[in-house]
Amino acid sequence: MEGDIFSGFGNGSQVDTKVIQTFQKSFVQVQDILDQNRLLINEINQNHESKIPDNLGRNVGLIRELNNNIRRVVGLYADLSSSFTRSVETSSEGESTGPIRSDGKASQKRIRSG
Repeated sequence: MEGDIFSGFGNGSQVDTKVIQTFQKSFVQVQDILDQNRLLINEINQNHESKIPDNLGRNVGLIRELNNNIRRVVGLYADLSSSFTRSVETSSEGESTGPIRSDGKASQKRIRSG
């Protein structure tokens, strides 16, 4: 059923299974990082509430790790966006009925009736 999500792109054919697997892998990575961030945030909050100097000092490293994780998530989403755009463009290449103009757009031929 996963391929059904992408069945409306291009000429109606489903996106290649490899593309879907790549998306799934990226989403699993994102979810793993977000789960880790939730744990980090909980630990940061506990350390902050304890007001113990060593725990507060530990928060510096935890917050750095959290920030790095956020950067990784942003990068994964950027990669997903690029991959998705490429897959849609690739699947829709067969749709144009005319030659490609110099501006990169397909020129459509008019069909006269009569």
